[in-house]
Order: sequence, then structure tokens, then C-alpha cells
Amino acid sequence: MKSQFIKYILILLLISPSLVFSQKIYSVEYESQCDLKVFVVEYESQCDLKVFKVEYESQAKGNEGLWYFVEHSSQSDKKIFFVKHESQSNLKIYFVDYKSQAGWRDNSKKHLLY
Repeated sequence: MKSQFIKYILILLLISPSLVFSQKIYSVEYESQCDLKVFVVEYESQCDLKVFKVEYESQAKGNEGLWYFVEHSSQSDKKIFFVKHESQSNLKIYFVDYKSQAGWRDNSKKHLLY
């Protein structure tokens, strides 16, 4: 019985990161307020992350580029600031047209949204 309970706890711990890390994003006005500086690239091949803006908060699950933009900073998981120059950014994104296109192109940057 005890070993079965431990197995359930381990499974829950392995699954929970994908449930906990949603992508509720707030765009701040000033760089000093942000967690992450983001640059929107012109071409998909230049990005670290392909982002799809979802309509509902419940659709922004995991760390796979499904972003829900919230109205208040207190509701967000990450506060971002859109920079004007690529060299100023921590993360380069490209907005895609379809949910299925979202995802990481450079997994080494994935930690930035945890």
C-alpha cells in the first residue's frame, strides 16, 4: 500500500510541471518592469519560439508557445517587454497563424519561461 502511494506521488510530480507552467503573459510598458525582453522577428527561421495567441486562458497550458495575454500584471506568469532591437532581447519570437505551428525552435531558451 505504501509503495503504491509513493508511485502515485512520483507520477504526480512528473506530470505537474506541464500543468503548472502555463503561459499567461502581460506586456509591460517599461523595460525595468519585465521578467523577459522579447523581440518579434520577421521570419520564422530567425526565432527561438513560435508563439500562437490563444483566446482563452485555459488553452495556455505548458511551455509550448501558447500564450494568453492577460489584462493585469498580477494575473500573469511572465511579464514581457517588447524591445526594438534583436540584440536587446533574451528571446526572439515569431507569431504563427495556427495553434499547431507553435513550439520551440531553440530548446536552450526554454528555461526562460519556467
